Amino acid sequence: MTTGRFIALEGGEGAGKSTQARLLAEALRTRGIDVVVTREPGGTPGAEAIRKLILEGVPGDDGPGWNSRAEALLFAAARSDHVEQLIRPALARGAWVVCDRFLDSSRAYQGGGGGLSDVDILTLHAIGSMGFLPDLTLLIEVAPGEAAKRLALRDTDGTDRIGGRGAAYHTRVAEAFAAFAGSEPQRFARIDGNGTPAETHSGVLAALAPLLTTP
Repeated sequence: MTTGRFIALEGGEGAGKSTQARLLAEALRTRGIDVVVTREPGGTPGAEAIRKLILEGVPGDDGPGWNSRAEALLFAAARSDHVEQLIRPALARGAWVVCDRFLDSSRAYQGGGGGLSDVDILTLHAIGSMGFLPDLTLLIEVAPGEAAKRLALRDTDGTDRIGGRGAAYHTRVAEAFAAFAGSEPQRFARIDGNGTPAETHSGVLAALAPLLTTP
């Protein structure tokens, strides 16, 4: 049996993570690899229900939404179910799992953006998912102006409660992602996402090459 691998794609709004997850899965399948594509929050029925609560709120709640502590708890709960019900079983059978967002989004959004400490976020992850981490985290970095242009085209019907937060919040998120990648170079690969999807995909495959050649 081949060794399963867990690959997470991270980045801010408009980075193109979903597109790159799809392109990566297609490339891996052409190599005969069993691939599961998933997302966070989500991936299982329970986690998808939590996703709806986080991003859309509940009926009658027209306020600012969940505070950062509540958000972090909800994300950790969704992630715990996702890891146990989908990710670990897929890896155990030898599949590769490609996930649009994982732990580092909580660290960047509820931590960097929302002001929670990284220690607290990691403690929740230790409790909910036993500290489980990707084999490789692909951080797709896009300049703010380019991201804004993409979002204007994508979000014609509006955005969710987190994506719609102000520029200062998303600047803190981007700074947090960059700090994580700088402090954990063994787990992160930084990908220039400012070009075309094909150009970004080439960078993703180059970063993934060592894992593709390891049995």
